[in-house]
Amino acid sequence: MTYPELEHLKLERRGPVGWLINNRPDRLNAMNNAMRDEFAVAWQVLDADPEVRVIVHTGEGRAFQTGVDVAEIAGDGVGMERYRQSMEEFDVHFTAWHQGVAKPVITAVNGLCAGGAFHWVADADIVLAASDAQFFDPHVSVGQVVAIEAIGLLRKMPFEAVMRMALTGRHERMSAQRAYELGMVGEVVDPPERLREAAQELGEKIARNSPAAMAATKRALWGALETGLTEACRAGAKELVSMWGHPDQEEGPRAFAEKREPKWAPPDGAGCA
Repeated sequence: MTYPELEHLKLERRGPVGWLINNRPDRLNAMNNAMRDEFAVAWQVLDADPEVRVIVHTGEGRAFQTGVDVAEIAGDGVGMERYRQSMEEFDVHFTAWHQGVAKPVITAVNGLCAGGAFHWVADADIVLAASDAQFFDPHVSVGQVVAIEAIGLLRKMPFEAVMRMALTGRHERMSAQRAYELGMVGEVVDPPERLREAAQELGEKIARNSPAAMAATKRALWGALETGLTEACRAGAKELVSMWGHPDQEEGPRAFAEKREPKWAPPDGAGCA
């Protein structure tokens, strides 16, 4: 599958792992309007590639991402209008979660992670961070409201930890180790130079599993966050039953018994894994 050439993002595939790389290193990968629109394309392309089983999202240079490009917002006003419109319409099309990506998503945080970058920390299935990564939310320091990203983080972190980061703004940074202790990230990679290697290794482990079963698992577990316990369990049971009769359900036990790697069925069309 040929990937499109994008201005501010890079798309690559390494074996079964697709890579989405923020590529505005001269601006600390801050998201301008063009990058925001490119994200929607990037997620769709990687989710539709039948050779990709897992997606890793990371950044080029010394920052993962530093949120919205404040310089653009402070300029002719067009950037702020575009951003306001997307929020009013709740069109957060630059995140994997809002795009409904079926494949497992790993966010690999390198360097600075600030403000709007927390969208991808909150919405990822798994988060890795380099040991020198730093986290902070500068919204209130530039007169903006902390909302959607931090609300997403409340699923992972204690309320007070999220609130402290929101209220200290750019005046306090959280270390990767502290982010791990609070549950924001699941693994700290040291030395930092091993981050991409570690993400690739993890992606390859995940890619060995049934694509259909993983997609159903994502629907069940993410869906549980939107509902009460009983409703979530009922919905999860439907996802479980949806695999009955699927060839992967027979292939998995057979491969285990025969002590070989399973041969999973291919994804059922674009957007499924």
